[in-house]
Amino acid sequence: MDAAKQAFTRDGANASLDDMAKQAGVGAGTLYRHFPTRDALIEAVYRSEMDKFVAAGRQFAATLPPIEALRAWMLRFIDLIAAKQLIAPVLSTFAGDPSKLFESSRGQVQAAHAALVQRAIKHGDIRGDVDPFDLLRALIGVSHVAADPDWQQSARRLVEILIAGSGRTPSGKIAGSLANCSHL
Repeated sequence: MDAAKQAFTRDGANASLDDMAKQAGVGAGTLYRHFPTRDALIEAVYRSEMDKFVAAGRQFAATLPPIEALRAWMLRFIDLIAAKQLIAPVLSTFAGDPSKLFESSRGQVQAAHAALVQRAIKHGDIRGDVDPFDLLRALIGVSHVAADPDWQQSARRLVEILIAGSGRTPSGKIAGSLANCSHL
């Protein structure tokens, strides 16, 4: 999968499958046995990346405090967006219906995100009224800054803003000067 991802990223949808096999240290026959078509390999690369992403959420939850697990997962989401942008031209050549491919992973991603948010809420790290799907929408919105050359740095700062904006103040009220600006 890694060799295919690198080749697709570097050479696009027409990357040589034989070169991928060599880079992976397997014969072309082995590659074609497992992935009889280019689309099958493209789909497998995409699913592999999504599986790694979802597994990272479980790993973060098992090894980090709740708010740090959520932060790490959200930052990993930025990395996923960057990788997806590199392979997007390849995904656009997918002969099947790419929306079905994306739909299949959407539920997994939403569930992993919701579990991390709920854990942070339960621990008191973020407000109880934070809707996991709203936070995910905001995170997806962060990816729309991807046109700028330094978008990843900006996106990482925006993740910190999302985390801080979801947090509790000592009084349990929303922090910030806007809360006190009734004149606006």
